[in-house]
Amino acid sequence: MKTKIKRIIPGIFFCLAFNLSQAQQSNDTQKCRYTKTNYGYLMVLREGDNVLSQIENLAKEQKIPSANFTGIGFAQDATFGFYDFGEKKFHPKTFNKVEMGSITGSIAWSENKSSIHMHGVATDDKFDAYGGHILALKVGTGSMEIYITVNDEKLERKIEQPLNANVLQLPCLK
Repeated sequence: MKTKIKRIIPGIFFCLAFNLSQAQQSNDTQKCRYTKTNYGYLMVLREGDNVLSQIENLAKEQKIPSANFTGIGFAQDATFGFYDFGEKKFHPKTFNKVEMGSITGSIAWSENKSSIHMHGVATDDKFDAYGGHILALKVGTGSMEIYITVNDEKLERKIEQPLNANVLQLPCLK
């Protein structure tokens, strides 16, 4: 009988450890990414999260008519774009392992899809700063906090010529 128990106990411990590991992984993937506040939402994103996608998903899920946002945090990859008005396109440059000292932007809509316009300033380990229009942003080690202030009115963006720029459209006051 003791021999059987000695053989079974390691198997039981393995099963318990495996199930605990699976539960921990499940909890990590199901962590809450945002919560409602009096002014809108607070997002806390974690390593590997795509910031633009997370904001787009929030806007869609919560049917946000329009909003502005600010944020701070660590970035694994931050791709900035400088818009060349002559070529009518962005010239991208990616920075790795930077701290986002400031993120600011707005949420509007374009053809029934959320349209995010984001700018920011990133600093590296030498305290050199880079900034401008953000084309892509992925959270690095640590987290990123984004505070979203919701507006009542739905706002749209439309491509305007001759610049081929996606411009926020304002309703005229009467």
